[in-house]
Amino acid sequence: MKKIAILPIVLLSLISCKENKSQQKNEKEVVTEVKSIPKTYAEISIAQGGTWVDGPNGHEEYKGGTSFKNVDELQLPEQHTDHTWYIRYEGPGWENAQVGYRLYLDWRNAIDIYGKKTDSLVLPYVGQDGFDSYHHDAPWGQDILKAGKSMGIGGYGRVVADTMVHFQKVQDTKAKITNSDTNSTIDIMYTGWESGEDNIDLKSKLTIYPEDRYTKAELTPSKAIEGLCTGIVDHNVNFHKKEGETWAYIATYGVQTLAEPADKLGMALFYKLNEVAEQKKGDYEHLVIFKPTTETVTYYFLAAWEQELNGIKTEEDFVKDLDSKLAALNTTNSIK
Repeated sequence: MKKIAILPIVLLSLISCKENKSQQKNEKEVVTEVKSIPKTYAEISIAQGGTWVDGPNGHEEYKGGTSFKNVDELQLPEQHTDHTWYIRYEGPGWENAQVGYRLYLDWRNAIDIYGKKTDSLVLPYVGQDGFDSYHHDAPWGQDILKAGKSMGIGGYGRVVADTMVHFQKVQDTKAKITNSDTNSTIDIMYTGWESGEDNIDLKSKLTIYPEDRYTKAELTPSKAIEGLCTGIVDHNVNFHKKEGETWAYIATYGVQTLAEPADKLGMALFYKLNEVAEQKKGDYEHLVIFKPTTETVTYYFLAAWEQELNGIKTEEDFVKDLDSKLAALNTTNSIK
């Protein structure tokens, strides 16, 4: 795995104004890994030194951990669910200079956004100084998306009888992190995902590139089922939809962040028209529902926050950017 690639002095000055001893220790441990400056980065980090104990919310929790350790591969423990305090910021994260994302690696399986106010890589520090610290404004940025009961942005699940089914019942989940000179990827294998009357395996691959804000998502189901879907959480802001010859997009734009005060965020999802059965409004999100298949379905999602360094500041510019990407997809079948 490629070493963390950050400029340590610059990043340390941006990450936090706090200088308590525990945080200094975490910063020192991360800096010792710095060898080069990457263009993309992905990680998954698990707690060390603790034990699984009964918790107050009806499930076990990982207590007494003294540090976090990055791993290249992870098989989820049987006890793991939401808020077990086992995985730093609750799942894998990935970023480039413009934006960061994370996936809740539990039954929720939603994708969240880390808005960035710096072009330095920041994920190695997120959640090191307190499990929920990233929900608050910091010099680097913060978690800016409220996913609620939705799939967030570009998450995936299944619509069964007009009900959104997440990953409440999965026999086994394995995640793998890969960092290269050209991209960073998170590969996840879900074995025995039960939804409706079906039990399938699902492969997910999420890839971020050095330039721009988008993530490429690829889903490969072991069985052709109806209702496999993705979407964008609905926060009652402006909605955009446009179709080209082979690709289309849906998008939202408006005041819809967790910043204080809330500010403007654009979210978009690009999909292939021949892979999609229906695009409609769900209970909590704007849905894109795929046709039954065992072939890999591909889509892209992106987020543009107005506080991003040299970022998109207006709805007009956001839509122009989306239209440019849609034209590229329809011409070359690639967003690059």
